[in-house]
Amino acid sequence: MEKIALIQNPLDYIRLNMEEEIFLKCKGDREIRGKLDAYDNHLNMILSNAHETYKQTVVENDEESVKKIERNLDMVFVRGDSIILVSSATK
Repeated sequence: MEKIALIQNPLDYIRLNMEEEIFLKCKGDREIRGKLDAYDNHLNMILSNAHETYKQTVVENDEESVKKIERNLDMVFVRGDSIILVSSATK
C-alpha cells in the first residue's frame, strides 16, 4: 500500500519499479520481462536480464503456422511507442 500512495502520475509507477523486474506487453504480440535499468519521458526503456517472447508466422508447403519464439537478452532497448502495457512482474 505504501507504493500506491506515492503514485501521483503514470511515470511515478515506472520510477517506483526502477531496478525491479517488470513485464512489458508490446505491439506485434511481443512480451518482454526484465529488470528496469533506465527510462525516459517517452517510455523508452532499457532492460537487463530480459526474456522476450513473440510469435512469427511460418509458411511451409503452402501452409501457415504460428511459431512462438523465445530468447534471452543481456540488455535490450525498448522504444516507448511500441509499449502497450507496463506491469510489475509477478513471480
